[in-house]
Parts: sequence; C-alpha cells; structure tokens
Amino acid sequence: MKLSCLQENLDRGLSVVGRAVAVRTTLPITNNVLLATDQSRLKLAATNLEMAVSCWIGAKVEEEGAITVPARLLSEFIGSLPAEKVDISLSPQTKTVGLKCARFEARISGVDAKDFPPIPKVEGGVTTKVEVEALRQGIARVVFAAATEESRPVLTGVDAVFEGDLLTLAAADGFRLAVYKLPLAKAVSKKTEVIIPARALGELNRLIAEQEEAVEIMVNPDKGQALFSLKNVELVSQLIQGTFPNYSQLIPKSSTTKAVISVGDFLRATKTASIFARDGSGIVRLVVTPGGEMTPGKVVVSARSEEVGDDVGEIDAMVEGEEAKIAFNGKYLTDVLSVLGEAQVSLETTNPSSPGVLKPVGVDNYLHVVMPMFVQW
Repeated sequence: MKLSCLQENLDRGLSVVGRAVAVRTTLPITNNVLLATDQSRLKLAATNLEMAVSCWIGAKVEEEGAITVPARLLSEFIGSLPAEKVDISLSPQTKTVGLKCARFEARISGVDAKDFPPIPKVEGGVTTKVEVEALRQGIARVVFAAATEESRPVLTGVDAVFEGDLLTLAAADGFRLAVYKLPLAKAVSKKTEVIIPARALGELNRLIAEQEEAVEIMVNPDKGQALFSLKNVELVSQLIQGTFPNYSQLIPKSSTTKAVISVGDFLRATKTASIFARDGSGIVRLVVTPGGEMTPGKVVVSARSEEVGDDVGEIDAMVEGEEAKIAFNGKYLTDVLSVLGEAQVSLETTNPSSPGVLKPVGVDNYLHVVMPMFVQW
C-alpha cells in the first residue's frame, strides 16, 4: 500500500470513524482502525461489533493494500501534524505503516486486515430516504428518552416505524415517552418496524451535522442490521431484537387542565428549581392556576429540600380548565424543554397521579409524556 492524502482530510476522517472504535473489548483488533485503498480513495473503518462506521477520503493511490493500526495512536499522531500532505506506505513483510508529513516521520506496527471483523452488508430489504433537517430534529427530540441501563434491552433503543411516507420514532425508559413523526423523502412499499440502538442514532446525529443531502436508510430483510448512507460516510448498526411496548396506551386521551407556557421561561424556572431539588429526589412541583378576567394564568414551579432550603418561581401561562397540581423529576422536564425549538409549549394534566403531556405549540408531530412523582402537598 502506498498513497498520499491531506492531513486535514485524514484527521477529519479519523474523527468520524473514531467513535465506533471499541473501548472495552475482548477482541483487541476492534481497538484498531482499518485503512484500505478503494479505487482512488482511502477507506477508513472502525467497529465495536454493534456499530460500524466507514468513511472515504480523497487520496492519490500508487499501490493498493489494506492494514489495521491502533486507532487512538494514529488519531493523536495525525491530529498533531501540520496541515500538509501525508505520505502513507505499508511494508507487507513487517506489517509496519510508515507515515511522513513535512518534517515528521513515524512507523506504526499494524495487524493484518484479514483479521478485522467484516462489516455487514445491508441489501435487499426496505430502502428509503429522509431529509437531513427532519431526521436531525427527530433524533434530537427522542433519543434522550431511551433507557441507559440494560435491564430491558428493547428500551435502550428507539422504535422506528416506516409506513408509507411517514417515519415514527419513539423512545421510552419507563418514566417518560417521546414520540416524533417525520416525513420520508421516499415512501416505503411495506410497513416495517425495527428498534435502533439509541447510541447508534446519537452517532448518526453527530455525523449528519455537516451533511446537506438526504440520508439513505436500508434495513435488511431479516431486520438484523440497518445502514445509514451519507456523503462519503456509512454507518451500519445491529438492530435490537424484541418487541417494543405498545406505547399508545400510555398517552392520555384527555386532560382537565392545559397550560400554554413560554419554553424559555419554563426551562429557566425548572433549572432553578432543580438546584434545590437535588437533595430532594429531584422533585419539582408545579401548581397551575387559571387567570381571572384581567389577570393571566400562572404556573408556580417550586422545589424544597429539608437540609438546603426551598425555591419558588412563577411564570405566566394561558390556562384552560381547572387548577392543577403535579410533581415531576426536574431532569425529565429540563431534558425535553432543552430540545424544543418552538417558542411555546403546552402542558396537559389530569390529576397529580396521571402522566403529564408536553406538546410544542404550532406543530402536531411531537409529544412527550412524563410520569408524575408522588408527593405530599
């Protein structure tokens, strides 16, 4: 293998695939990154066996070849080089990669590319496309609601239902539920439901930050893997096997109180209350009061801790229905309010022991359900 490429392209490519490098693993080669010539480009690939990311960068290839080298060592070395041309050569006998850039030279011992885990090919299943902005917003608004502990593996993923020209993403961890609907740029012929690991979607959202073209999504026929194709980057993820809970029955069908609140004001009041809620199980209390003839309604956001003290914040709201009291975990409120781009959000409640529903005002494709916390009022 003999080729040359620009330092900034190689550095960017290594940062793209770097997040898929295994951290704790019983298979040492998954700590490596694969370097392989692919026509007149250099292919970089990394996998932790659950997710694989491949990236192609422009290169002047003189001799074909492939090798794997320790990902962290290569990334740190390339990142420290000046923005000049990098010459890469492989000595096939010793499996040593020579790197030369300006007045810097290094040799890194590699491992044969044949030992690198094969990256699954995804073909023959459901294929569709999604516009970048819609996908980015959809992932951002649901992925944080997925569970982080492995006790129920299906809840560590995001349920994705492709039907006609609509994609519905849903995540839940037993305490909250986020559901977002977005249009598909290319309709699917048959309804398909899969569970995509939340971590893979989080990585995808990072990768599409600079992308402009639509993202192509493929799910293989046995629903084992999904492929996300971007410009010069591909992410393949294993899918989570199992059945996602039927979440539609968790969404309250009606409410007795509805408050429309400024997202910014609500977020500030919740964050302030959460400082005092830290020692009090994270409990933030909300009291919703309808307005009179001349006065606006209001929401009082408070928290108290026996040891530290208490705090009360008051925000204006347009309130329909009766007075309501409800308590939530402050973190769950700040999580959802932080991802809303809209100016206002509506909070719908029924009673202190029923879930609260948050919906951004002006759009009907997103809702967030939060389970209440039981407190003595």
